[in-house]
Amino acid sequence: MSRSLRRGALAATAIVFSVAALSACGAGNDAQTLEVRPDNAAVTVDDVKIQNALVVTQPEPGVKGPAAVSAAVFNNGRVPQTIDAISLPGTTAVVKLKAAEGTGPITVPAHGSVLIGGKGNASAVIENGSEAARNGDAQKIVFKLSKTGDVALNAFIVPATSYFKDFGPETVPAPPAATPTTPASPSGEPTGVAPGEPTPTGEATHAAGH
Repeated sequence: MSRSLRRGALAATAIVFSVAALSACGAGNDAQTLEVRPDNAAVTVDDVKIQNALVVTQPEPGVKGPAAVSAAVFNNGRVPQTIDAISLPGTTAVVKLKAAEGTGPITVPAHGSVLIGGKGNASAVIENGSEAARNGDAQKIVFKLSKTGDVALNAFIVPATSYFKDFGPETVPAPPAATPTTPASPSGEPTGVAPGEPTPTGEATHAAGH
């Protein structure tokens, strides 16, 4: 993919993702988010639709730390489903899932949706993200749902900057601090006496004649 095409795809991702984030809570069969046809990672399998899938890495290049998966998951079925696992085939990545409430599995309600990533939403943290993802690439992601089973798609890998800064990992390690250099210590203390000059042995006396 050329650089210009990649920038265009990422821009489309950001615009559509913001629309999904604003309206995901009211998603259903007639929701406007289901009518969006984004130029980004999206797939439909049976009653499940996943769109706006991203792998969001650390904001600073070269910084080791977790990454995060962001996506909007829709369920058009009559029964709720849980997201039992998310995996990145071909990598050693371990993805830790957490519901928005902090307890229990991530549940996609019947005729509803759930947003993964962003403040107040469910989260999917890639614990060894710096080893599993490289910015600018596309990564295959597999969502395992309780009823539908495996749903796979390719997602863009982007840093948590600009449009994506609010969807990145919560843990952002500080860049390594530069170690200050210590100036060399002098080999001895100055005596204030020029070489060859006799060292005074006592206090000075007044000159004779006074």
